[in-house]
Amino acid sequence: MTMKLRMISGTAVVLILCVIGASAAQNRAPADSPLVGPATQGVGLLRNDPGAFAGYTLVSPLQSTSTFLIDLNGRVVKAWETGSTPASLAYLLESGNLLRAGLAPNAPFGRTAGGGGKMQEYDWNGELVWDFTYGTATSTQHHDFARLPNGNVLLLVKERKTAAEAIAAGRIPSTVEGAEVQPDALIEIKPVGKNGGEVVWEWHLWDHLIQDHDKDKANYGDVAAHPERVDINFNVVAGRRANPDWTHANAVAYNADLDQVMLSLRNFGEIWIIDHSTTTQEAAGRTGGRSGKGGDLLYRWGNPRVYRAGSAEDQQLFGQHDAHWIPKGLPGAGNVLIFNNGDTRPAGRYSTVEEIVLPVDAKGRYALGPDKKFGPARPVWSYSAPNPTDFYSANISGAQRLPNGNTLICSGAPGIIFEVTPEKNVVWQYNLPAFGSRGGANARNVFRAYRFAPGFQGLVGKPLVPGKALEESTQ
Repeated sequence: MTMKLRMISGTAVVLILCVIGASAAQNRAPADSPLVGPATQGVGLLRNDPGAFAGYTLVSPLQSTSTFLIDLNGRVVKAWETGSTPASLAYLLESGNLLRAGLAPNAPFGRTAGGGGKMQEYDWNGELVWDFTYGTATSTQHHDFARLPNGNVLLLVKERKTAAEAIAAGRIPSTVEGAEVQPDALIEIKPVGKNGGEVVWEWHLWDHLIQDHDKDKANYGDVAAHPERVDINFNVVAGRRANPDWTHANAVAYNADLDQVMLSLRNFGEIWIIDHSTTTQEAAGRTGGRSGKGGDLLYRWGNPRVYRAGSAEDQQLFGQHDAHWIPKGLPGAGNVLIFNNGDTRPAGRYSTVEEIVLPVDAKGRYALGPDKKFGPARPVWSYSAPNPTDFYSANISGAQRLPNGNTLICSGAPGIIFEVTPEKNVVWQYNLPAFGSRGGANARNVFRAYRFAPGFQGLVGKPLVPGKALEESTQ
């Protein structure tokens, strides 16, 4: 099986599976009484119908120092003890190694949402084989990352720009006085030795700004006429200090066939696609690469108001996470799957999973519609609970298309993982137990979830002997 990784083809990284363990038989719903939606109460395995896709799942609870591999019944078949809680997630590689985002000590940005600064790779036996820190006073790794086919690692990075730098780039001065702006960037690292890494490619959002506030700045222009650029004054109000965490990217996905990268920008309500075939120099400009557009945006979707092509009523994404291409060989291949958290959704706080078809023309370009918006107008498939508020995660979370056409959904904040058919029937569900000594609202948090087949290359020949149910192993 080809796992939904942060890449589409090539050397695959199996993604961290936010599906967690098994539970007692009394928690299971009878197979002949279909759930009308995900159960919000209970711990452990709540449903496991024959229609569920068989396989293993990997989970790194945010309050646990261990990463667990469990079978479909929730029994632990493998665990990695890392000695520290994760910054976000872990991926299982085709080698059987585990690659995760860790927390760098004394991180200059502090422990911000998704903050990490450290990449760690463990072999199957739990030995730390790569321990690399990417964090300085002005930039740090955060949230997500992608293992590329050549073995490099693409890091999602947050940068720090001073008020003076922001004003020089056209930011309205009153929105940044006494503060800073933290735009996102991508840094590709070639691992070197046990602790090293070489930067081999870079892309910086800061190189692709536009604004219509200050005519004396080089990036002054018509925002609506340039959707390939990002308005540095979006989401700010003159006279009010803006949130330094301006864009808040939270996911990165790589498509090896297209050599393109997808980003999810939570605070913009958008997903973006950029060209990875550029050189670093081209990525800083507007020409070069397969697209001929350098590092400018090739596509954006979710909130056309950001590029002055719509109003608040046109916004479709609200605090979204885990935007990625559905891999080749799976139902819906080439489409984009997104966990739409629903935070700030005008209709109320509930989550959905959206599948969209990209508007690609005959030349492979992403086409603007006649209304100057990037399509589509609506998803080709979506999931929401019959009682919408029964399914809600304000942050984190993800979704994965499975080979049988089902979709595995991780509602990360409450720690609820469930599988739905194309007809939206729940056929499998597991609710996480609490982790950590402090308990509280975050004790069940898990960043993302995925499932993969026993024939996955990273598991072939590995001992996978079921032990205790996960919730029992945490007691």
